[in-house]
Amino acid sequence: MNHLDNLSDIDAANVVRCARALLRRPLLRSDGPDGELLSLVYRHRATLQDLFAGLLGYRLVVERRFARLYKSGPGHDDTRGVLGMSPRAYAYLALTLAVLTGIGRQTLLSRLVADIRSAAVEAGIDAPDDVTERRALTAALRHLVSLGVLQETEGSVAQDMIPQEALITIDTDLLGQLVTGPVGEAQSPAHLIELAARPGPRGVEHAVRRKLVETPLVLYADLPDDQAEWLRRNQRKETALLEQAFGLYTECRVEGVLAADPEDFLTDLSFPGVSTVARIALLALPDLVEDDSEDPPARHVVAVERIREVCARLVEDYPAAWSKQFTDDLDRLVAEVTELLRRMGLAVPVEEGWSISAAAHRWLPEPDGDPEREQPEPVVVPEVPSWSLFDEENVS
Repeated sequence: MNHLDNLSDIDAANVVRCARALLRRPLLRSDGPDGELLSLVYRHRATLQDLFAGLLGYRLVVERRFARLYKSGPGHDDTRGVLGMSPRAYAYLALTLAVLTGIGRQTLLSRLVADIRSAAVEAGIDAPDDVTERRALTAALRHLVSLGVLQETEGSVAQDMIPQEALITIDTDLLGQLVTGPVGEAQSPAHLIELAARPGPRGVEHAVRRKLVETPLVLYADLPDDQAEWLRRNQRKETALLEQAFGLYTECRVEGVLAADPEDFLTDLSFPGVSTVARIALLALPDLVEDDSEDPPARHVVAVERIREVCARLVEDYPAAWSKQFTDDLDRLVAEVTELLRRMGLAVPVEEGWSISAAAHRWLPEPDGDPEREQPEPVVVPEVPSWSLFDEENVS
């Protein structure tokens, strides 16, 4: 890779810092999170555009007010969505974007909501005015507020589901940069998903490298044969490349490759974590991938009842360690534990229950020590000299 070779050490480090920020926040604006980096992105825009185009096949647009990295779509992989956004919220997000394109620069919230519901009817989508629907619509609107596309000029988009009036200003420049898929080419929603997930100009190389950068874990079993073969051949080169360009460190195992960020900046999903769900998922792994055979399988098929049994035992053994909302609802706990493992790429649902990847062994917790085997360290008693500081010296 020669994208950084002609730069000074300081400039190269700044380019990597900007590249990491754009991967984490593909719509980077001056008044948003990490907005202080926008001037640096603008300064190094040519290098960054070449880097993203060459390594990932991504297009980067840089303006004074914002920078937009056009990533590929995830296809049918739903683990890369915005946390807290349900499928229904995504449907409202699409409807809102369609409405905003013809609404002007300002509108009342009540009118915007009415237009969104009209668009839903026109699209043949049932959108009843109940608490669940309002919650999904509010999530979509709040997401656009967080991106800076919508600005609450007077009033706000209420998070408590209580209808309130507000004056909303639309940033039409950001709105025009939001959609990445080729909507004009798509003949159907399924076709749009397919087109948005197309590999870059370098085909297999871009497709595999995008997976390494965008997902927590890439398993050979989940890749097409040509992509799996390419990754096996290029493991060592990719390790050096991803570290140099994006500060990622790869772990190569028999089952696949993990690209990890030591600073935990490039992920919105931390594992292990401090929440009840994350800790129970971590502690459950040893029982879920337990296998005494000499040649353990790449995937361990575990029945839902077995996962429930393991979670119940952990709750019972350490009742004071967990959030009460989960200990009182075991079904919810099991559902969220399996969903976390799924989003991490460690589990996939199968007919028999869940298929847990052997790569989960990387996260198996290890005790600090075995109290029964630990031996106390011998106490070293310093030798006391025959004289002390207060002894009188014989002066001749």
